[in-house]
Amino acid sequence: MDVFLLFLLLTCLAFYFLPTIIALVRDHQHLVPILLVNLFLGWTFLGWVVALVWAAMPVKRGQVA
Repeated sequence: MDVFLLFLLLTCLAFYFLPTIIALVRDHQHLVPILLVNLFLGWTFLGWVVALVWAAMPVKRGQVA
């Protein structure tokens, strides 16, 4: 039972931080602000959706001179 609860907790945490994980994998230029919105406002669901949409926005890469 303890293994199941641990798995459930880790799954819930991964889902909660999904916008941050997406931004991290995509190497988003606004990773820290997305993390902060997700961390402090994600529990409101609206904050979570905002962070998710922000993480899915196109990533702007630096220009090569």
